[in-house]
Amino acid sequence: MIEREELIKIGRFNKPHGVKGELSFTFTDDVFDRTDCPYIVCEIDGIFVPFFIEEYRFKSDTTALIKLEDVDNETEARAFSLLDVYFPKSYYDTEAEEEAPSDYFIGFTVVDSELGELGKIVAVDDSTENVLFEIDHAGRELLVPAVDEFVSEIDEENCRLYMSIPEGLLTL
Repeated sequence: MIEREELIKIGRFNKPHGVKGELSFTFTDDVFDRTDCPYIVCEIDGIFVPFFIEEYRFKSDTTALIKLEDVDNETEARAFSLLDVYFPKSYYDTEAEEEAPSDYFIGFTVVDSELGELGKIVAVDDSTENVLFEIDHAGRELLVPAVDEFVSEIDEENCRLYMSIPEGLLTL
């Protein structure tokens, strides 16, 4: 079973395009074009389901038209309207990228240099210019700025994010 922590949100399906099952797709990351991964993932009824890409073409820098396998008409495509689109982290090469998307760190455990283990990142709030990691700290929500200056080490193998969070920013 695919878990949320294994995925990066890369965009959203808009509406069907034409009558042959194509979907308009607004993306924030074109990683699907830069890797050999043949599928994307959508959440259907609370379960993350892979869908294989039959073909795609770009309309602009942020929009593509995607045809998924076994989605062959407008009615079938309409079921995907407004669904978020995810991509498996296992295909995302963080070493080749300048910067990993903030969604990449969902599921990582945050360890502060002074306070120790704070908890797991359960979400990323990117609704404002200041992106925040939402950390589950023993049932309480902690918000920590997702800035490079606070990150001291990323242990991808063990899903741990080591940070040096300035004193006073966290009140535990």
